[in-house]
Amino acid sequence: MLVLALVFLGCFFVSFSIGRYGVPLPELIKIFTSKIFEIGKTWTDNMERVAINIRLPRILAASLIGAALSAAGCVYQGMFKNPMVSPDVLGSSAGAGFGAALGIMLGLGYAGTSVLSFALGLFAVLFAMSLASRFKESPVLGMVLAGIMIGSLFQAMTSYLKLVADPTDQLPAITYWLMGSLSNIRMGDLYVLAPVMLVGFVPLFLLRWRLNVATLGDEEAKALGVNIKLLRGIVVFCATLLTSSSVAVSGLIGWVGLVIPHFARQLVGCDYRTLLPATMLMGASFLIVVDNIARSIITSELPIGILTAFVGAPFFLYLFFSGKRRRT
Repeated sequence: MLVLALVFLGCFFVSFSIGRYGVPLPELIKIFTSKIFEIGKTWTDNMERVAINIRLPRILAASLIGAALSAAGCVYQGMFKNPMVSPDVLGSSAGAGFGAALGIMLGLGYAGTSVLSFALGLFAVLFAMSLASRFKESPVLGMVLAGIMIGSLFQAMTSYLKLVADPTDQLPAITYWLMGSLSNIRMGDLYVLAPVMLVGFVPLFLLRWRLNVATLGDEEAKALGVNIKLLRGIVVFCATLLTSSSVAVSGLIGWVGLVIPHFARQLVGCDYRTLLPATMLMGASFLIVVDNIARSIITSELPIGILTAFVGAPFFLYLFFSGKRRRT
């Protein structure tokens, strides 16, 4: 855990020096120190503007979103007892993506689009859970099936919006949003994003020991005194908050919530008391690194969702074939 924390801090501070306009680390330290103490100015105004107004919000957003998607995927995999589950299993990503596309079509602007995206992400999961409540025999299976259906429905509606969107401005904006990017993040967005994510992070962190019991199965959890129905509802609500708020400000960023929990399990094991914080640290570090590559690999910024797919798909194949060899 100490190594993961140091890696995260290293990625965080080194990221300020990466880009077409570099900010040396000594000057960066002085810039941040000057916000607390009076020191002699040895840096340029451009350095301070780039570090504070552009890179700080973006790096903080990458940290929060990476940790949120990874944590959501981690708890979903344990709750559904399926290692291939990702944060969009209940349709929150599809609903948030449709909300973003609808906001762009209606010309709501960045703030209005983000709010509508967040609201429809929550609505998608609530709709899926209301349908799943009818599956009395197998509630977990019912939630998965309802999530698949709701996700497919919202994806179809998003495809229809792309079909009728203006190809000169609306369609490119929708397509770029759905590919994921942190280029539009500003500090004001974090003032809204951070409290919402805090509401999702804190209960999961406090209940992480109960997730160990939930992975044993419903009957075993009930025998040990855990209200599995209430626990499942809290976990789904918190994970949905994390996923929908992430998609609302950054677009669709896939594979993070699927891949990072597997990396963390290989390092610290399956005990959620250490697995969940390890997953959050690894997810934050991973998305910071990927975002650094996205904004520096070519002249025009590369959508971050493309890069996460380049990393996630090969690792998915590695997990599949390595698991097959172990079973053999």
